[in-house]
Amino acid sequence: MSFRILLVEDDSRLSALVAGYLRKHDYQVDVVLHGNEAVPAILKGQPDLVILDVNLPGKDGFQICREAREQYDGVIIMVTARDEHFDEVLGLEFGADDYVHKPVEPRVLLARIKAQLRRAVARGADAPAKRERYTFGKFEINRTTRSVTLPDGSQPDLTSAEFDLLWVLVSHAGEVVSRDELMRKLRGVEFDGLDRTIDGGISKLRRKLHDDASVPQRIKTVRGKGYQFSKIAWE
Repeated sequence: MSFRILLVEDDSRLSALVAGYLRKHDYQVDVVLHGNEAVPAILKGQPDLVILDVNLPGKDGFQICREAREQYDGVIIMVTARDEHFDEVLGLEFGADDYVHKPVEPRVLLARIKAQLRRAVARGADAPAKRERYTFGKFEINRTTRSVTLPDGSQPDLTSAEFDLLWVLVSHAGEVVSRDELMRKLRGVEFDGLDRTIDGGISKLRRKLHDDASVPQRIKTVRGKGYQFSKIAWE
């Protein structure tokens, strides 16, 4: 399962480097460059983890952390170039889960992220189970609004059954999901080997997602096993 991270960092070069590094390790990363945009992005997106710089234009990291904590229970890791223990104490008091100092090695930041996400899952805050939105490149699916946005900005008209089928595939992006598992999740019954409902739904989804039916890249058929929603095809 791919966790979703929101990186709040006003240094565009640094944010691009950090985001690129985390994406290579299978994290979904969105970037916010201005403090005033951070709280709306956190509350709307509800990411699994926020990497929050302290020194930002507009609202600083402490104010963002304090405001976001009223409606956000995911992980917050604060980052600062200032080596002051008071700042660290303040950040933790405002609700941060961890606090790291710049410059931080990418591998160290990655280790902190993994440790915090493990703790979140262990204490029952299994963020992926609560997730309401996934994004891959410019593709987005939102379960709250039951909408899908394609890279060209269009929103295909999906039936309720088609949306539910796509949601199951996307929530297991990169994994092969068997017909039996899809039937159980969507209809509560076992696949009898004859029912072609899933196959028909896949065919319709491919057409609406502009996937080449002869050589599908976005929803792949894994012969004898099931279907796989590809993350890479959208990037």
